[in-house]
Amino acid sequence: MVDADTKMKQIIDVLDQLAEDTSVPRNIRRGATSAKERLLQQKEPLDVRAASAIFILDELANDPNIPLHGRTLIWNIISQLETIK
Repeated sequence: MVDADTKMKQIIDVLDQLAEDTSVPRNIRRGATSAKERLLQQKEPLDVRAASAIFILDELANDPNIPLHGRTLIWNIISQLETIK
């Protein structure tokens, strides 16, 4: 079983990859950075940070301009965030 800190680090790494992917539109990269910043805010409880990031990523996944690989990455991140308690 992977603990929450390890899982969070993996999620942040994938968000970094998405934010640096130049084949993805700028607004998607900006949203990935925004979701990462929400997850890193230590002042809030982990479940609140995860829910905020899921909200941001869900908006990005519904963007018609996102390439298929970007959408798949976002869906994978969302499913990982949904398992964090």
